[in-house]
Amino acid sequence: TIAALMLSSLAIPYASAEPGKSNGNKQNAPSVEARSKQILTQGEKKFKDLNNNGRLDPYENWQVPIDVRVKDLVKKMTLEEKAGMMLITEFPQFKDNKLVLPNKLINQNTRYYIFRQTPTTDVIANYNNQLQEVAEGSRLGIPIVITSNPRNHASTDYTNNSEGAGLHSFWPGPLGLAATRDTSLVKDFAETAAKEWRASGIRKVYGYTADIATDPLWARIEDTFGEQPELASDMIYNVIKGFHGKELGKDSVSITVKHFPGGGARDNGLDPHFVEGKFNPYPTEGSLLKYHIPTFKAAIAAGVSSVMPYYAFPSNTSADQGLPWFNETQQFEEVGFALNKAIIMDLLRGQLGFKGYVNSDTGAVGNNAWGAEGLTPEQKFAKAIDAGTNIISGASDPTPIINAVKNGLLAEEKVDESVTFLLNEMMKLGLFENPYVDGQYALNVVNNPESQKKADEAHRKSLVLLRNDTVNGKKVLPLGDSEIKDVKLYIEMFPGGNDAAATRKLKETIQKYDPSITVTDNLAEATHAFVWVRPVQSNWDNNPRITVGPETGINNVDKIIEIQKKVPTITAINFTNPWLIDQIEPNAAAVISTFGVKAEAIVDVIRGKFNPTGKLPFTIPANKAAVDNEVGDIPGYVEDPSYVYKNKNGDSYGFDFGLTYK
Repeated sequence: TIAALMLSSLAIPYASAEPGKSNGNKQNAPSVEARSKQILTQGEKKFKDLNNNGRLDPYENWQVPIDVRVKDLVKKMTLEEKAGMMLITEFPQFKDNKLVLPNKLINQNTRYYIFRQTPTTDVIANYNNQLQEVAEGSRLGIPIVITSNPRNHASTDYTNNSEGAGLHSFWPGPLGLAATRDTSLVKDFAETAAKEWRASGIRKVYGYTADIATDPLWARIEDTFGEQPELASDMIYNVIKGFHGKELGKDSVSITVKHFPGGGARDNGLDPHFVEGKFNPYPTEGSLLKYHIPTFKAAIAAGVSSVMPYYAFPSNTSADQGLPWFNETQQFEEVGFALNKAIIMDLLRGQLGFKGYVNSDTGAVGNNAWGAEGLTPEQKFAKAIDAGTNIISGASDPTPIINAVKNGLLAEEKVDESVTFLLNEMMKLGLFENPYVDGQYALNVVNNPESQKKADEAHRKSLVLLRNDTVNGKKVLPLGDSEIKDVKLYIEMFPGGNDAAATRKLKETIQKYDPSITVTDNLAEATHAFVWVRPVQSNWDNNPRITVGPETGINNVDKIIEIQKKVPTITAINFTNPWLIDQIEPNAAAVISTFGVKAEAIVDVIRGKFNPTGKLPFTIPANKAAVDNEVGDIPGYVEDPSYVYKNKNGDSYGFDFGLTYK
């Protein structure tokens, strides 16, 4: 039958049906498109002649089992091509929306790229198509995988998104999704997001974060699903199922869950991006397996495609964690998790049964290879790959891998094993048949009003009502239709101030969304006030802190207290960390916790159009002394009862707390 194949001089035009669906070929044939190579035809079946030899090789034949295709391709690859594939690096340069050529990285067969910008999806689709066309024109025609941090949420340090035409639908952050306690909603989110990512050509997520938020000072809590392993496990499981589908396939976006074996176990919030936080401490006996590993078990059960270890190494100052010891005197090999064979091969692959591939964090096998600083680049790469890491992020030069093999530090079979994992994922995603996307279709997908309607429901469900005092014989909230006509609402955003652009925008948003609200700029004539406090800390500051003040961007705490004492004040606080709220909470009349939400959702709760149902995804600490005394590897609900903040009504703001109106 192969002899009967005919070489076509024309590529198949872009399918008129939805991208990723069949182009009409029989026997469930995939959509096939080529832009740099020829198309081989067999009856109505189409195949890409990726190596340009005029015949159908097994790796080009989508009818052949994937393992057979991959094995054939690996045999055809040179060591240099295989080494190039084992890197993830920054996105290639574009100028005036055109790929800058020649591109050394593509030419060396690097095929995984991190995309961090947030243009409209038609632009992303255009970038993808240009990259894929160049990759297709290479010797073996191996396609490209574009990866990104989550891009459907607000983010302090990573890929930030907001609502807008042509952008991905805007959802509450992971903490907010956890606050909903709604696993079906979370799966719906992931399915919606996956369609948007797939349409724009982004096929791999650097996320989601399975870390348990056990140290309140850690600046990356914003990316987690909170402090409770069971809840976070439910969230992670459904996110993976939503992005992957039933199993990884041509309509999937692959997930790289992070940061194994749990980045939340910190010492005073110090992060291993920096030398000061280069270790994971486990002062509590058994805490690793009890609190930090369950989310990764859930991810594996969901069929996660890859796992990312964190930079840190496990500290031998730790209590016994119930794992086999490294040697007679050391519980752990104090080397970064991406280079740690016991963590990857024995725990992740052996004990937990993970079958996918391991993706290092950015620079974890380079300048941040903690515990291996004295090794040469070749030795670091060899150690990481021998330990079970399959692809190296933050590296752009494959020479250390090539030299490690040539100098006998690394067996080429280990390289083949890694490349096999990567090609397997690419083929499951359907990239060898058709990596191209349609920019207009991508815009249509993200501009679907039903998607944002679902997201808006998630915003409302994510809000947690913490306080609702009785003033003059009546609860402050909700301000229903009968109450609102007598209300004059003073509004202010912090950081900022009454004249700040952020405050002006907030006022405009509220008045446009609900014209029945009378807004006043004169606090003296106000009957009520609404203040939204949005502290911030960046992980890149390397300065963990959770007090609310100038150090977290809130320069005028006294102004907040002044407003609260003047009129009954609805105080919303955006939590990217469990902030110390002992200054700004006591004088409020009502308190709402937010997690990267739209202002309109808060208005719906204030007005009683939505009955708040959210529950705290973590424990809010009582004060600085409580934080000073906390244990960094256990959740807040396990800490001493004095750890949790208690308001004047006697309510403790612990995990799972949240009020309703009914």
